[in-house]
Amino acid sequence: MSDAAQPGTRIMRRDARERREALIAAAEACFRESGYLVPLEQVAARAGVGRGTLYRNFKDRMALAIAVFEREAELAEDIDPSLPLEQALETVLRRGALGSALFNRLAVDMPMAPEDVAAFKTIKERALSILAPVVERAKRGGLLDPNVEAADVLIAARMVSGLMLQHMNPDQVGDEVTIGVRLVMDGLRSR
Repeated sequence: MSDAAQPGTRIMRRDARERREALIAAAEACFRESGYLVPLEQVAARAGVGRGTLYRNFKDRMALAIAVFEREAELAEDIDPSLPLEQALETVLRRGALGSALFNRLAVDMPMAPEDVAAFKTIKERALSILAPVVERAKRGGLLDPNVEAADVLIAARMVSGLMLQHMNPDQVGDEVTIGVRLVMDGLRSR
């Protein structure tokens, strides 16, 4: 998270930022272990803060879940845009395997209000902006069908991410990602 303030927001003190990050990390772990309906007191305790601190940072469970996914999206922004598309996809999927499994669980556990859907749409738009230059370069290089768009590749990535299960170890995730990316890339080359 950047120290610079966004328009309409204020800069958080370092200790407040650290507590917020601890809450996000604790939520990610608790959601992974127990699902989204885990008692929020358990998340606060795991973060080493009180319930009041949790609610000062996140208005509700969904706001906390969105923060977990926003952090996952920030990890994807670190991907080198000069990577070949297949390698970029594998890297994003390996890094985001946990997030994908969490998102699948969220879809089962929690209904989403319109404002929650809008927050996830913003995260999707960030992902598309990361993928777009990689996809365009792959099309120019003849590695993708000219009609393929970043949105198509994102859907393909989500399909592969559906293979990720919470209990998988990193080697199992890697194997699934490699096979899944190869299969979807074959389809995207000759759409």
